[in-house]
Amino acid sequence: MDLPGPRKVHAAPIPLLGGVAIYAGMLPVFAMLMSRAEARAQLGGILGGATLVAAVGFLDDRGWLHHQIKLFVAMPAAAGILLAGGVRAQVFSIVVGGQAGNWLDGVLTVGWVVGITAAFSILDHMDGICAGTVAVASFFFAVLAYVNGQAWVSALAAGVLGAAAGFLLWNFKPAKIFMGDGGAMFLGFLMATLGLKLRLQQADPATRWLVPFLILIVPVFDTTLITISRLRRGLVPFATPGKDHAAHRLANLGLGQRGAVLSLYGLGAAGGVTAILVRRAGSPAAEITTAAGAILVLAAVALLERAPFERQRKASGD
Repeated sequence: MDLPGPRKVHAAPIPLLGGVAIYAGMLPVFAMLMSRAEARAQLGGILGGATLVAAVGFLDDRGWLHHQIKLFVAMPAAAGILLAGGVRAQVFSIVVGGQAGNWLDGVLTVGWVVGITAAFSILDHMDGICAGTVAVASFFFAVLAYVNGQAWVSALAAGVLGAAAGFLLWNFKPAKIFMGDGGAMFLGFLMATLGLKLRLQQADPATRWLVPFLILIVPVFDTTLITISRLRRGLVPFATPGKDHAAHRLANLGLGQRGAVLSLYGLGAAGGVTAILVRRAGSPAAEITTAAGAILVLAAVALLERAPFERQRKASGD
């Protein structure tokens, strides 16, 4: 059970292990896709890494692990399992080439997996926000993978969409159950994996890396906001949880919890539509979109930093 507390938004104990249902709901999807011999090795790596972060998250939900084990041990190890299965970024291998390009892509893979998994882990702070964000993002991953001929990647994204949307029925405010850190890390790892697996035909490298960022704009924006805000206040971003996320600030501006969550759904949908529009764009368009997006994100961060929120003390722990 997740008990009420100073940094929680719920006022009564809520069941916490909803992530078990999400994980169980994805197992038939993996079982079905494993019948494809050409994808079996990669799917094994995806399932292995996802199972590791989910298990560590479930243990953390029970209070049996130190929170830093998730970030510094479990997530990098899961990224290593993903690499062993043959799933990796393909950016530097195209631009630089050779062994150096492959090595840099390996480093990028680990950084991407850890960053996105951690971003979804801390995104699960308000009813429905994590499950709904995953549902929106996985929809766009499924569409783009399908139009680019990636059948099993599209099917995997559709499975994640079903699991997240099904759970959202019970998790939207007022939530009857929470997914816990195990569920959030599991979904975050799958989102990071789908970003790595998406292959845009006839797209230059700039567009290829931009599209996953656009689809995952909500966790990217929220993590950017709290990182900048907490560093400015002398806090450690991932070790000082509090009610200073984008959804908290939007709710305090008068939107309320539901309005704040729905607004972030809208941001995720806008990012996904933009990803579809720029997928065939050349390098200049991708660079312009990147620059404009970065300016908009930083402007939104500057504005939301002025919004009211409950300030946390300098403390370590989760």
